[in-house]
Amino acid sequence: MADFKIAPSILSADFARLGEEVDNVIKSGADVVHFDVMDNHYVPNLTIGPLVCEALRKHGVTAEIDVHLMVKPVDRIIPDFAKAGASYITFHPEASEHIDRSLQMIRELGCKSGLVFNPATPLDCLKHVMDKVDVILLMSVNPGFGGQSFIPETLNKLRAARKLIDESGYDIRLEIDGGVKVDNIREIAEAGADMFVAGSAIFGAVGKDDANDYDTVVGAMRAELAKAKV
Repeated sequence: MADFKIAPSILSADFARLGEEVDNVIKSGADVVHFDVMDNHYVPNLTIGPLVCEALRKHGVTAEIDVHLMVKPVDRIIPDFAKAGASYITFHPEASEHIDRSLQMIRELGCKSGLVFNPATPLDCLKHVMDKVDVILLMSVNPGFGGQSFIPETLNKLRAARKLIDESGYDIRLEIDGGVKVDNIREIAEAGADMFVAGSAIFGAVGKDDANDYDTVVGAMRAELAKAKV
């Protein structure tokens, strides 16, 4: 089976007991903790900052933390998240005046770098920076809110991004974020994704006070991924 990674988005977690929530979901077989950072400027919502990332590290979270910056501008906040313990830092090309410089900054600070593409944003700029990205994140919903439905056209975009990665020869993750659920994760994997952000599908599990519900959802996702023809 391909090296698939499941990345629960803490946007849908219970923030009153966030450390426990993250511990439980990682114990259930998830791989990466996904951070949705929104500034009420680039997107119409306000969420979390580097202090939350730092708090989870101090709590004892050792899993990779995948920081998705939905902020503008990005350069000011990148060092703060790198210092707070981020593993990946990704941003939207529209949010940086100098994409190449921002990508270089992320790597120089010891993190993996990436670009995020909204549903209607073309992949054009990628061909000029493939040597500087470790992950490409495609949004399968419009950013700003959790719980939205997957946009089917993203499957075609995934295939195009996968082709770019394969032809480049670089080791680049292809991540998907938005509306990922047990019943569509296999199709998404077959279109080329290998890292899957899921928020409400995991943290919204019925009776989530029982960590075993996370085992059930993550296990079902793993089972679907095992069937993917890639």
